[in-house]
Amino acid sequence: QRPVRVWCDGCYDMVHYGHSNQLRQARAMGDYLIVGVHTDEEIAKHKGPPVFTQEERYKMVQAIKWVDEIAPGAPYVTTLETLDKYSCDFCVHGDDITLTIDGKDTYEEVKTAGRYRECKRTQGVSTTDLVGRMLLMTKAHHSNIDEDLDYRKHTDNFGKGPKGHSPWTGVSQFLQTSQKIIQFASGKEPQPGDTIIYVAGAFDLFHVGHVDFLEKVHQLAEKPYIIAGLHFDQEVNRYKGKNYPIMNIHERTLSVLACRYVSEVVIGAPYAVTADLLDHFRVTLVCHGMTEVVPDKDGSDPYEEPKQRGIFQLVDSGSNLTTDLIVQRIIKNRLEFEARNQKKEAKELAVLEAMRRLEEEKH
Repeated sequence: QRPVRVWCDGCYDMVHYGHSNQLRQARAMGDYLIVGVHTDEEIAKHKGPPVFTQEERYKMVQAIKWVDEIAPGAPYVTTLETLDKYSCDFCVHGDDITLTIDGKDTYEEVKTAGRYRECKRTQGVSTTDLVGRMLLMTKAHHSNIDEDLDYRKHTDNFGKGPKGHSPWTGVSQFLQTSQKIIQFASGKEPQPGDTIIYVAGAFDLFHVGHVDFLEKVHQLAEKPYIIAGLHFDQEVNRYKGKNYPIMNIHERTLSVLACRYVSEVVIGAPYAVTADLLDHFRVTLVCHGMTEVVPDKDGSDPYEEPKQRGIFQLVDSGSNLTTDLIVQRIIKNRLEFEARNQKKEAKELAVLEAMRRLEEEKH
């Protein structure tokens, strides 16, 4: 019996756990998943300028553990010709709509031919929402101020058009469940002969810089088993300041678990890498990137213990991309983004209205 080949495509501009979840669901529908990624030129034409370059986006999608192969420069409109070229049985997309510059459904052709499957869109996240969060560089982001008017003002610019509210571009709250974590986790225990490597950090807005670092760490051993320690939001806020982290601990957990180089995640890891932690996980090596190491609350070096044991190593990822830089890119393009999201929202609302009218005519 021939393996079932599945096709997904998209911009994958700011890859978040919503995209990973779509790819996870798509991969579960077959045996081999090919993901088409659009070029910068195509995205600029249909949507507006991407935040990440195509090279960065290709690398990001390739790092998601459910992806078997990527197809760079995939056309924006999904055709039967593309599916046939990559010998794919069908194409999978979320249950939201994607429209071309002239308002056509980009999946119309494959839908008509019966080579289209749908998966559930992940509740509580959208690129639009993340961009909105980035534009609010205020410390109040993590305090429980319901009436933070500055935040409210911005969320109104994002995810809401002039009238009405699209269920796709809208912002909703992400709720973590154990089920979601289980779906994303590898569930693999370390095996005899594995090199257990520990890395720690915020891993906020999981991006290509993180992927480059984890890939380099992965190459340090024959059989690497990488455990990523994620700091709690308050801890990240202590050493990063402003309104970091942009993603909360639950969102960051899923983002890191989706990466093919990571075997396990410690949710809310202690800031200092302690003897207990090293012994508990039988850690062979502790790695840190070239970013600054902020001292612990008491002024001590969080890597003191692994350094004393002689198991600490600095790893140069060769990438200078940081969460800060991404936020700067977004803020620089802010007006274009606001316009882009309002346009997207207006198109979605028009389609919803048309669908509603059709329903009414039927009755």
